[in-house]
Amino acid sequence: MGEAFGLYTHIRNNRWRSMILIASLFVLVALVTFAITLIIDAQMYRGPLSSIMSYAFRQSLGYMPIAFALTAVWVFIGFGMNTALIAWSTGSEDVTREANPRLYHLMEVLCISRGMAVPKLQILDTPALNAFASGVNEKQYTVTVTTGLMEALDDRELSAVLAHELTHIRNGDVKLMIVAVLIAGVISFFGEMIVRGSRFYGGSSSSSSDEKGSGRGFAIIIGIAILILSWFLAVLIRFSLSRAREYLADAGAVELTKDPDAMISALLKISGRADIEGVPSGIMDMCIENDPDGFADIFSTHPSISKRVQALQAYAGGLMPSEAPKPAFSRQNVGPPRVENRESLPELVERRGPWARHPAETAPPSFLHPPPRDPS
Repeated sequence: MGEAFGLYTHIRNNRWRSMILIASLFVLVALVTFAITLIIDAQMYRGPLSSIMSYAFRQSLGYMPIAFALTAVWVFIGFGMNTALIAWSTGSEDVTREANPRLYHLMEVLCISRGMAVPKLQILDTPALNAFASGVNEKQYTVTVTTGLMEALDDRELSAVLAHELTHIRNGDVKLMIVAVLIAGVISFFGEMIVRGSRFYGGSSSSSSDEKGSGRGFAIIIGIAILILSWFLAVLIRFSLSRAREYLADAGAVELTKDPDAMISALLKISGRADIEGVPSGIMDMCIENDPDGFADIFSTHPSISKRVQALQAYAGGLMPSEAPKPAFSRQNVGPPRVENRESLPELVERRGPWARHPAETAPPSFLHPPPRDPS
């Protein structure tokens, strides 16, 4: 699809990508069905390569309706039970308002400001610092945060992370990622089938029985090559999901919280501490951060933390934690910050940006709290 130049084009393109990915899933299933049939037929029958491939193609046409039906059932189950499956695979549990009022309060404030329904909340007991959203409709939307994240982040930073995940829900990124996970699951399932099938049929004939001119060996090689190609295409689909979704979710978090500094501080704390042990890679792709395991940045499903921080500094006026210590709010500290040099005001405004306001800067003006009158 075309390049997304703004939030609404990104949402529209995500809808198109979801439909295209569903269609590509059935194409991959057709390729894998033919490859499996070709490998099995090549192990069972002797003959020239063209005859084996022609026979396998005719057989696969009969198997494809069954494969498509199984795929449709898988997609239906995935769409209907994705949150339950993710909770089962990660070990996350539902959290009640009474058990964690802090998390519920922060989420409700954000949802009210955006006019969104409050999603379900789950907690994953791990020291890793991470969070992710799941679900494909309003009844399913769930935001999961780790215990390590809640312990390490203050309210401003945690609110920024929750706003990031809400933006993923609003933008349709969550549904797109669920589809990508479904595709990876189907291809993995068929890969397991071919491994088991090769073991089962491997002893049906020996290489010594191959007749001169038989194309069995070439047919098996072609079938394996198609399987590898299908797996590569499934991986390519995963990597082709635009990493711009993370930049847009960061921007959406700033739009909700009006606090780019909190988003920067949260990302810096999460960096290097996001890896959740035992969680499938497809779910890690849905997280706010997915630490690359020694591969180049081009193979990562997320842009690096440094690039995301730079974007927040350049476009949202955010500052690094060491650059702007936050003054505590007090009655003596109300009103806009004092500018000693008026000539530097334009530079200050440009550097800080329209969203980079701190508690002291957004406090009520001093005329709302006039000093007490002198009794005399």
